[in-house]
Amino acid sequence: MLTSITDGIMCCLTGKSANTVAPLENSEPGDGYEFVEVKPGRVLRVRHIVPDRGGCETSGEEDQKPGGGVVHCKRKITVYRNGQLVIENLGDVVRSEILHCQNGNTEASSTVEVELSDYNSSATEPKPSHGAEAPPPPAGERRRKRKPKRTVVIDCDRKISSCKGTHSDVALFFIHGVGGSLDIWGSQLDFFSRLGYGVIAPDLAGHGASTAPLIAAAYTFYALAEDMRAIFKRYARKRNILIGHSYGVSFCTFLAHEYPDQVHKVVMVNGGGPTALEPSLCSIFNLPTCVLHCLAPCLAWSFLKAGFARQGAKEKQLLKEGNAFNVSSFVLRAMMSGQYWPEGDEVYHAELTVPILLVHGMHDKFVPIEEDQRMAEILLIAFLKVIDEGSHMVMMECPETVNTLLHEFFLWEPDLPSEVPAAQDSQPSQDNK
Repeated sequence: MLTSITDGIMCCLTGKSANTVAPLENSEPGDGYEFVEVKPGRVLRVRHIVPDRGGCETSGEEDQKPGGGVVHCKRKITVYRNGQLVIENLGDVVRSEILHCQNGNTEASSTVEVELSDYNSSATEPKPSHGAEAPPPPAGERRRKRKPKRTVVIDCDRKISSCKGTHSDVALFFIHGVGGSLDIWGSQLDFFSRLGYGVIAPDLAGHGASTAPLIAAAYTFYALAEDMRAIFKRYARKRNILIGHSYGVSFCTFLAHEYPDQVHKVVMVNGGGPTALEPSLCSIFNLPTCVLHCLAPCLAWSFLKAGFARQGAKEKQLLKEGNAFNVSSFVLRAMMSGQYWPEGDEVYHAELTVPILLVHGMHDKFVPIEEDQRMAEILLIAFLKVIDEGSHMVMMECPETVNTLLHEFFLWEPDLPSEVPAAQDSQPSQDNK
């Protein structure tokens, strides 16, 4: 969901002279790594950790409340010709308990308090316009009925339950963004695998230890989305939780839309607003590959300045040990120019009925907080959490805080009252083209 110049700089890298990415020496099957051929000649490295439960697996059904987690998802989405988007929520109100977690940044002494707020009772309420009522329309306009350009009705029941590491039918999928690798999730993979969760984290094509085809068409959104579909179908269980960062959020959205019965919850880390993907014509990444290669050191420095709240030795070591932002200039340019996904607009996101946790680093210079706030307004069941000490790479900067947030969300079950929320009339959409 990142198409601007600053969004592109986010994906900066140290630059490789070669246009291929070879498997890492320590990427052996015994280390939890697998190499999956999603298409002939297209091989992705996947870290797949299967929990050892000692033969005492549970089905995941026994800990669920009978009928207590069934949410009636009903909403009407109307798009008018002037671009206005009107959303009417007619189903259950989803409430949650207050959660607390301690800031995991070892360099910070402050404590961060977080909670899963009631989205439907607060974020979805229409916002007043400067505290004054709008003047009535002229008589002629009152008689003229607006004709919607498009209307979508969602009416279904969704079972939302706690997902514990002891449940054998739960799998966690971690998807990184442009220029990264599965290693940026190192703290999360270790944490949740120790809790008994099965975790799956792939390297996108051209990233990490996956193969890097020398053709730009291999890095379009649709090509990468089909890769993620293949990985999902290979490792998916009955209940699956998708966790995406930056561009990886788009693939989580795609999978949640394609497999609504299998995707149980979604986490979006600094993913941006619910706008369709469209490459920027004036992006620095439209420069020739040779020029990008020469600019690689400068771009890497720019990413360090903008991607982390601090730019000390610790942050530099995180990038080095995480094997992140170490892809070729060709892959970088092809990835940025291939971000075209017109279907992923606001209506596409509004159709999602899966519970979604939005995690935003307060100091993120690539994704403004207003974009994640807009995403929370559009989604049906969404919780926006802001981490004060984090920035764009918040999962690496504040691993304990992020792990606690994610774990509480995995265990969360809705507490449903009997009342029905009022209809929502959102602000006119200016960013949806």
